Amino acid sequence: MPAINPIVLNSLSDLQPALYWLDADPLEPSSHSSLTSEIKTDLCIVGAGYTGLWTALLAKERDPNREVVIIEQRETGNGASGRNGGFCNGSLTHGFVNGYTRFPDEMVTIEKLGRENLDAIEATIKKYNIDCDFERNGELRVAVAPWQMAGLKEEAVARNKTGDQVEVLSKEEIRALVKSPIYEGALFDHDGTALVDPARLVWGLEKVCLSLGVKIYENSKVEELIEDGDQIIVKSAYGSIRANKVALATNVYTPLVKSVKKYVIAVYDFQLVTQPLTAEQLESIGWKGREGLSDAGYQFHYYRLTKENEILWGGYDAIYNYKGKVRQEYEARPETYAKLATNFFKTFPQLVGIKFTHGWGGAIDTCSRFSPFWGTDFDNKVAYVLGYTGLGVASTRFGASTMLDLLDEIENEATSLQMVKHKPIPFPPEPFRFLFIRLTQWSITRADKNKGKRNLWLKLLDRLGLGFDS
Repeated sequence: MPAINPIVLNSLSDLQPALYWLDADPLEPSSHSSLTSEIKTDLCIVGAGYTGLWTALLAKERDPNREVVIIEQRETGNGASGRNGGFCNGSLTHGFVNGYTRFPDEMVTIEKLGRENLDAIEATIKKYNIDCDFERNGELRVAVAPWQMAGLKEEAVARNKTGDQVEVLSKEEIRALVKSPIYEGALFDHDGTALVDPARLVWGLEKVCLSLGVKIYENSKVEELIEDGDQIIVKSAYGSIRANKVALATNVYTPLVKSVKKYVIAVYDFQLVTQPLTAEQLESIGWKGREGLSDAGYQFHYYRLTKENEILWGGYDAIYNYKGKVRQEYEARPETYAKLATNFFKTFPQLVGIKFTHGWGGAIDTCSRFSPFWGTDFDNKVAYVLGYTGLGVASTRFGASTMLDLLDEIENEATSLQMVKHKPIPFPPEPFRFLFIRLTQWSITRADKNKGKRNLWLKLLDRLGLGFDS
């Protein structure tokens, strides 16, 4: 590791390798018992993150008499759902440009469904009084180099044609909102993103599910699915669930449908949280609108203010470990924390002296098209959705709703989409996968340093439909 700036070292001197959202929160619920018997249900959901909880909630809202059981290998929200930055973004395709590149003929519909989905999340939070610090303040995508402005302007024109309402801000306009010497302009989406406390959203959804009659079993890893006539047996170590239908919401963990494994890899993303800003520090950066922020590079940061006026700062350094293993020891990475802190002070030099209190990482279910994909198996008795690639706080609800539609064999606007009908291009096997990802990341780093110019490797990936952002 190269020498680290003393300012950065000082900022990390009190860092705890701990998940900020779970730090002694009084709203954290008590745990659920493990599955130790044989039970029956109409719908069994494997996984108790956002996708699983939304699936259960929507299933009960559609049919209150339907028996629904969730089985989780660890604790509710232990994976990506409780570890993210809390950006509840309306995009269903990991950003408009990514979606338009892959589904140009469907983007008007996809963007409309994304807006409706975000509205429905807000309505659910209000309906059930979910305490998750929901703030629909929009998002600013900032250009931190002049070459990034052209892309933001093109995106604004295209998005506004689909019904979105975004505007381009000049250097002077963005710096009047958020004071950073590196901002060159921005794209302002006024209401397409909300901010939440991600763990509290998980717990709130869990509470609603329980109130609707959903049963939840934790610390019960599913070992296999067994087809038995017109039912599926969901088998764990000490019990089993006989279900008419099964919804798989396993995210980055080993899929129970083996054919899915080639489509998803585990990529680790990391975040830091600062001390609470003083009134003077807040004044020095502006940010009175409390928007979510991200920058427009291929390797990008995302950042936001928490309820207590800390700054959460994450992204940039996406890490793939050989064979895509998911391990607890991968959830802390000092060299990435140093990169994040270095770039933080480039963005906000007026905050030199502030310290970071929390640092953590988590595995993202990444697919080659950067947006969720769906499928069914066992003669349509089992359905799955995964591959959110780091932008699932909102899109998991759409993923869950569409997965239920597939299980119930409902034909509608969502299930008719090519995005839903088709899967991404699979990743190559190891060791080629590891080399493929490393070469891509190296090329992306070069592109950011070379005014966005993509080399031959990235151009080849673009032609193959495998374009990478980070």
